[in-house]
Amino acid sequence: MSWAQVFRSAVMLGTAAAAGCVVGPDYHAAPSTVPAAWSSPVVEGLSDKASPPESWWASFNDAELDSLIQRATQSNLDLRVAEARLRQARAIRGGSAADFAPTVDASASAARAKQSKNQPFFGALPLPANFPFEYSVYQVGFDASWEIDLFGGKRRALEAATADWQGAIETRNDAMVSLSAEVARNYVELRGTQRRLDIARRNLDLQREELELTRARLKDGMDTDLDDSRMTALFADVVAAIPPLETAERSSMYALAVLLGRPPGDLTGELAASVAVPAAPPEVPIGLPSDLLRRRADVRHAERQLAAETARIGVAKSNWFPKISLTGDAGAESVSVSNWFEPGSRFWSIGPSIQWNALDFGRVRAQVRAQTAVQEAALATYEKTVLTSLQEAEDAIVAYAQEQNRHRALADAATENRRSLDLADGMYKYGRVNFLDVLDARRSWYASEDQLAVSDQAVSVDLIALYKALGGGWESLPQTPALATAASP
Repeated sequence: MSWAQVFRSAVMLGTAAAAGCVVGPDYHAAPSTVPAAWSSPVVEGLSDKASPPESWWASFNDAELDSLIQRATQSNLDLRVAEARLRQARAIRGGSAADFAPTVDASASAARAKQSKNQPFFGALPLPANFPFEYSVYQVGFDASWEIDLFGGKRRALEAATADWQGAIETRNDAMVSLSAEVARNYVELRGTQRRLDIARRNLDLQREELELTRARLKDGMDTDLDDSRMTALFADVVAAIPPLETAERSSMYALAVLLGRPPGDLTGELAASVAVPAAPPEVPIGLPSDLLRRRADVRHAERQLAAETARIGVAKSNWFPKISLTGDAGAESVSVSNWFEPGSRFWSIGPSIQWNALDFGRVRAQVRAQTAVQEAALATYEKTVLTSLQEAEDAIVAYAQEQNRHRALADAATENRRSLDLADGMYKYGRVNFLDVLDARRSWYASEDQLAVSDQAVSVDLIALYKALGGGWESLPQTPALATAASP
């Protein structure tokens, strides 16, 4: 048989293998029962007529927040870990694809050898006196092996590796969702804390003035020691409220710096100036529950993991069947360098080989059962992930709507408490109310202003949680090569 005939036979055998059967179950997307509408009422300020924006943080209209999230996506360390794991999964998939090609090894050797003159074979022969018992051997050659994927084990392995790679992409996307939400949440909490600090410091200045006035009135006999004591206690309460807020302010700054992959104190100068809490837009599009299957990266990852484990059942089942390989080697061998590459020094061999675990006492069957159980667990994980995503979205919708109701009530209370304080101050000057009424009005006004600031922060934080639960944010990322070439599941 000539080399051309051997090559044609190998190609025909490989083509037949490619058209052959593929053992194991084919993957089909798992059915998910997702409600057609949200269980929670879509109240004023929410809309299910459109999907949430991809770059949802832009809806807060805060340039500093946009800058922080952009820088975080470039330098966050958790995101770098996810990127590295994505590259690892991509490399493993490349190895699985390369497993379809034959392996070719090259070798070369030169050796000096000496045979025993007294061994049985040579000792029994009449050899001439100059017989070369000592000689050199020169050899160069290639050997190749190609396992033909007759039953689809390699195809299932590639299918599993591809799904793992796509799952790593979704893990990276999920890390981006968490990162953008964490940056936004810490930023909103920072601005909320700074606003509360402004209120506390402004109130402290007012209390200091009131305390000085009370002591002046005490000297003039217009107030009592009891009035002075009460005003001093109120002043001390306001002073005591400031240190925890300053601690929270620094903590948020430090957390943001670490999220950006920088030392904790690097952003204190940039974020020191107090600005308003980023306000929620007047209407937030939330889409429909079915959008979660497309938008939530954790759901997409669980689906890809299910696909991978399904393919691995086929990998396990392929071990039931024989493995057919085409092997060969060719080269040149001679005891002299001068005729090393002459036709008489050449050698070659080629032929098929078969290997089959004809009796394994149930080992492969046990492996198939074990992998089937892994696939069933992956299916349950996927179904749970879908349900959890629905729960998180429903919880976030309720929390956002209820906090808006609370915010409106607190705004009304703050307005009325400010009015009550103005009335109490005016009436006290004319002796129509006692000093205790003024103190009560002042405490109520300060408390309502502080609670309203907390609610402003909570509305924006709840909106961030809602956006995160809806799964957005990763779509607007710059695509790395590993992401750009991935097939969508």
